[in-house]
Amino acid sequence: MRSRKTPPLGSIPPRNRGYIIERLLRSLRRGFFMCIIASLFLGQFAMVAHSASRIKDLVDFEGIRENQLVGYGLVVGLNGTGDSLNNSPFTKQSLQALLERLGVNTRESDLRTANVAAVMVTGNLPPFSTQGTRMDITVSAIGDAKSLQGGTLLVTPLLAADGNTYAVGQGPVAISGFKAEGEAATVTRGVPTVGRIANGAIIEREVKYALKDRRTMRLALRNPDLTTAKRIAAAINTYTSERAAAAIDPATVRLDVPYSYRGDIISLLTDIEQLRIKPDQQAKVIIDEHTGIIVMGRDVKISTVAISQGNLTVTIAETPVVSQPEPLSPNGETVVVPRTAVGVADDKDKKLAILANGVTLRDLVDGLNALGIGPRDMISILQAIKSAGALQAEIEVM
Repeated sequence: MRSRKTPPLGSIPPRNRGYIIERLLRSLRRGFFMCIIASLFLGQFAMVAHSASRIKDLVDFEGIRENQLVGYGLVVGLNGTGDSLNNSPFTKQSLQALLERLGVNTRESDLRTANVAAVMVTGNLPPFSTQGTRMDITVSAIGDAKSLQGGTLLVTPLLAADGNTYAVGQGPVAISGFKAEGEAATVTRGVPTVGRIANGAIIEREVKYALKDRRTMRLALRNPDLTTAKRIAAAINTYTSERAAAAIDPATVRLDVPYSYRGDIISLLTDIEQLRIKPDQQAKVIIDEHTGIIVMGRDVKISTVAISQGNLTVTIAETPVVSQPEPLSPNGETVVVPRTAVGVADDKDKKLAILANGVTLRDLVDGLNALGIGPRDMISILQAIKSAGALQAEIEVM
């Protein structure tokens, strides 16, 4: 079949040239508008994808969790910065028990513990960790030791809540702080009584959990929310083309393993955790009155309200004056005469500001900053707005 070629413009009759040119321009305009629409659609899709989060970052899968371990041990090799006998008698008792287990009799000797510190050793057992692998541990002094710098942790069993030993820790302690002192001055940087041993514990017992045999699994939301739980279940059902997931409460999504994934639940969880949704959150204002920190969510809304803030400053200054008698006065006496100056300053530049209905978080912050309001005054204003019923958010005081 021969291909149709566009004839030269000069061979087209003059009466048809205008029609053909108009058709060409119309096609060009149609293609231009289609490119604009496509670019807008792709840009909107990119914005939605950027604001969405992975399910992996929103939930914890049942059974995939850490376990906390704790143990009691001794750190030796300190340069005179260990526990004292008077304030930490348990250090001497622990040292004597350790030496007796090693065949050294120390009952009649006078032990000194200046180079030894009693410590608590803590760590988190990683999920599905196997025997022989290592984990990080933290060493913290429990006596009156001044520093753990240069010390070495002796063999310390690490126990879980069930009383079983799951790891054993030992190794040199690395600290990030130090303490230097003299006769009249002391300098402390960081916390020298807490250290860390990277890969300092060897795992001796495994936590058995048959993940591949599971037929039902729960997904626990890290920030419970009804809308977020429903969106997670909908995203999973759309991906699997089955009603495999259902939100049973704001913090839990139940997942029934589809038949095609039986015996291969790892592949299912790998695919699910990469799905993206847009999490929802409750409008909330977090206030820390001790530090003056205020954190507000994006959905915080304000109804129409008028705000005014003024400062009344009262200053009292005491400037006592010494009154002396005349020279050579027989009955004269030097006395101190009190003199008090009281001043009142009212900030009259503060004005009444009106916040319109439904203003956003940015408008609220800009409006309060325009009034020259500091963080601590802003806390009182937010609480007053909440009391007036104009703040559509929950206030949580830390």
